[in-house]
Amino acid sequence: MALDTDELEPRKPKPALKDLSTLSVGELKDYIAGLEAEIARARTFIDAKEAHKNAAEAFFKKG
Repeated sequence: MALDTDELEPRKPKPALKDLSTLSVGELKDYIAGLEAEIARARTFIDAKEAHKNAAEAFFKKG
């Protein structure tokens, strides 16, 4: 069974939800844009980590 290093990291508490009721439509759109940018950034890191993991697995399978 392979060890996933993510399981070794302590779990972080989920951040509190933002009160959206006080935001205007424009502010909500800006908030969504910021969240989408953060999602894209997270996906980039996921892709990089998966590529690194796949490269390491390929290297050790050949040897």
